[in-house]
Amino acid sequence: MQNTTITKWFLLIGKVEGYSYLVLLFIAMPLKYIFNIPEFVRPVGSVHGVLFVAFMLLLALMFFKVKLSFKNSVFAFLLSLVPFGTFFLKRLV
Repeated sequence: MQNTTITKWFLLIGKVEGYSYLVLLFIAMPLKYIFNIPEFVRPVGSVHGVLFVAFMLLLALMFFKVKLSFKNSVFAFLLSLVPFGTFFLKRLV
């Protein structure tokens, strides 16, 4: 894979993972705990989990192959833990 392709996938999966995190936090979890409808947490959480693992693999590729700095790699990881954080990844690459 070329560096530009890895970077594009990293930014795309980061954005999609960010949306899945928001759906999990602001739709699925309130449905479970406020409205007692737990059916959405498992599928949304599973999709988010797969996207998070893909994001972490792409982050590793960005660090080792594209040569993203250690500081920016750690910052990208921390952004993935914060709601709306992955929407700011473009500033790191």
